Amino acid sequence: MKNFKITITFVLLLLFGLGNAQKIGVVDTNEILNKLPQYKEAEARLNSQIDTWQSELQNMQSEYERKKAAFESEKVLLIGDQLKLREKEVVDLDKNIKTTTSLRFGSNGEITKLRTNLVLPFQDQIWGAIKTMSEKNGLGIVLDKSNNISVIFLQGKYDYTEKVLTILLKGSDKKEKTTSKSKK
Repeated sequence: MKNFKITITFVLLLLFGLGNAQKIGVVDTNEILNKLPQYKEAEARLNSQIDTWQSELQNMQSEYERKKAAFESEKVLLIGDQLKLREKEVVDLDKNIKTTTSLRFGSNGEITKLRTNLVLPFQDQIWGAIKTMSEKNGLGIVLDKSNNISVIFLQGKYDYTEKVLTILLKGSDKKEKTTSKSKK
């Protein structure tokens, strides 16, 4: 009788545990972002702005190198205020380059802010699509394999990236159709 109670208790716990187990799914948000045409367009605009800033910075660097070389070669000929003025000009140009580099390319620079502003609206769309997909498929947990989560092995049936992408692209197709209808 005692063994029977233990066996029944074990079976009930096992059934209860299996009945309440959470279903887990995995998505790759980087893959989703790279397949969204609107994201690619926005990223291209950002990269164009970055290229413009880099060329401006290269021009400033070239001017600095040219003025510094001219100053070094003419240094012996300059006297008093002329020497100080030319030296200050070279030092100010160097400071300007460092400040511009920090403001645009630093960790809290304009590029970081622009990239964050670029990704945020798409992240909100992705999170909404993930929520919809997880509710449809009864998922309790959804992991993002693109954000340094080590997924050692993943069966294809647990990868919901394409389902999320389908939801997002259906939503963008509807928006494009209504936009094109309203333009006509």
